[in-house]
Amino acid sequence: MVRELVPYAFWQRVAPLLPPPRPKKKLGLPRADDRAALEAIVFALRSGIPWEMLPRKQFGLSGMTAWRRLKEWTRADVWEQLQARLLDGLGLRGKVDLSRASIDSSSVRASKKGAPTGPSPTDGAKAGSKHHHLVEAHGLPLTESVTAANVHDTHELFPLVDSVPAVRMPSGQRRFRPAKVHGDKAYASRKNRLGLRLRGVAPRIARPGVESKERLGRYRWVVERTLTWKNQLRRLRARDERRDDVHFGFLVLGCCVMLLRRLFPDIC
Repeated sequence: MVRELVPYAFWQRVAPLLPPPRPKKKLGLPRADDRAALEAIVFALRSGIPWEMLPRKQFGLSGMTAWRRLKEWTRADVWEQLQARLLDGLGLRGKVDLSRASIDSSSVRASKKGAPTGPSPTDGAKAGSKHHHLVEAHGLPLTESVTAANVHDTHELFPLVDSVPAVRMPSGQRRFRPAKVHGDKAYASRKNRLGLRLRGVAPRIARPGVESKERLGRYRWVVERTLTWKNQLRRLRARDERRDDVHFGFLVLGCCVMLLRRLFPDIC
């Protein structure tokens, strides 16, 4: 069965979040259809195709139009709002487990230098960016960020924990933070453990010579699986955008696609 790029259930959740179009100019072509633009963006996300090679006949708009729409919607925080609503939908169904969360990152090579990029310590100092993810107990993405590849993981711990959206649980109440956060030795410091406790979060961070990575890794493997899911979206295997907002928009949209697959496994 061939699945739609943007099933109706997907579009139904995106459409109310889109900003109103700008006033129509007297001259020029009419504005391209928003759903067709979203389909083109999702196609680029999944296939990794360059914008200039986007098949215009298939979507009825050019790659540049799709790029501009992605930039416009990213600036309007459409993807972050969508992610929060999808987490609410999953939370009401009892599919979001905030008893624990895991944090990790992965580096991607940047073909076009732009902010934020930096020399990657894992890729021969080539320019790259780093994707940071915080996921719940089953690996569903809660929040994410992008930094230069040479930024240490520990710097994103508190920004990610603090940016977790308040998720509505089956009881109807909202939960603001996970009870525990699991991280590898990159996050090991007294400052991080204290900062988590002050936020009401129990730190479960591997400490050199104290806690084995095998024991704590029983829970952390879910974030590694999420990073694998992310890399199935070819546009996120490398950074091909010079603009940081466009690249971040792709990253958050990719996380929304993961949530949609969990919410609607038969159609997404």
